[in-house]
Amino acid sequence: MTSRRTLLKGTLFGSAAALAPLPVSAVASASASGGGPVLGLPAPAGPYPVGLRTVHLTDPARTDPWVGGVRELMLTVLYPARSVRGFSRAPQLTAAEAREFADLAPHVRPGLPEPGAVDWGTVLTHGYLGAPPLPGRWPVLVYSPGGGDSRALGTTLAEDLASHGRVVVLVDHPGDASQVELPSGLRRTVLFGPPDPSTFRTMVDTRIADLRLVLDRLGDLPLARVMDLRRIGLYGHSAGGTAAVYAARDDRRVGAVANLEGYLDLYPTRVDPARPLLLVRTEGFEGAARIESSWAGVPGRRVLLPDANHWVFTDYGPLVARLEHVGLVTATARAALIGPGDPALTLAGVGRRVGAFFDRRQRGRG
Repeated sequence: MTSRRTLLKGTLFGSAAALAPLPVSAVASASASGGGPVLGLPAPAGPYPVGLRTVHLTDPARTDPWVGGVRELMLTVLYPARSVRGFSRAPQLTAAEAREFADLAPHVRPGLPEPGAVDWGTVLTHGYLGAPPLPGRWPVLVYSPGGGDSRALGTTLAEDLASHGRVVVLVDHPGDASQVELPSGLRRTVLFGPPDPSTFRTMVDTRIADLRLVLDRLGDLPLARVMDLRRIGLYGHSAGGTAAVYAARDDRRVGAVANLEGYLDLYPTRVDPARPLLLVRTEGFEGAARIESSWAGVPGRRVLLPDANHWVFTDYGPLVARLEHVGLVTATARAALIGPGDPALTLAGVGRRVGAFFDRRQRGRG
């Protein structure tokens, strides 16, 4: 029986907000609303400005495994924009999500600042809400975050991928995500305590079904006219990487998959040997032995990131480094989360590797 009171810790539970390096003077200044540091996300490096839209999906054929009722998802769609003049940058979290995460932060990631130290609601993305898309047919990448994470944690990498000419769809998985605001209201995680094997399987199976729902609905999304649905890739972090690999099995719509440090021992026979696969892990991850064991015999391109730890793939990289710099995160917490290296350089390198991998594997499929 799946436990419904399991808090996803360690490799499974992530944050819903992400910050990035700013000048020390900006970090040290107090926010107008709460007195904490004002922080922001790093800008994408590609040639295109980024538009942003949010989408609500329902699956009437499926019952939500965590709370019952119809399964619901929230998506953020990032895309190359024709122009962003007159449009506003979207906040990374809604006001309700930011308030919820302020309470959750030190619990989902021990060592993060206590409530009131950081005003999470001030963080802006570099996506301009409702900006018109740049005409064309762009490859599509669908992202599943780490177990317990909000889709917002993948903002920096996704914006960079979109700024280089892709449509990127970030998927929230309500129930295990720390918090998600749905049209009906805020939904908080129902999981408390380390996940038992049954809970973990339920979480991954739910994510697999969520990803397949998104693949089914891509053609119905508002931005479908600029999506090249013959060039689709999946990528994910941690449990999201696990789900992405399994969701692609036997699905000819998916041309390639990038797995950012996700275990592949849940369904060992369901890894498609013919699917181009990028496998990236960090040197410092405490689950490295299990990663290596679960990846043994799996064909794919492997990359090892030195001086890095599990959450460097996400916005936690620049967040934790900056908060350590201003004394709000300890060196011990930093090492456990992102490792001792320069997270900005590591995350930028991940973006280049992931982008190049999909470019090579998706070229010519259209």
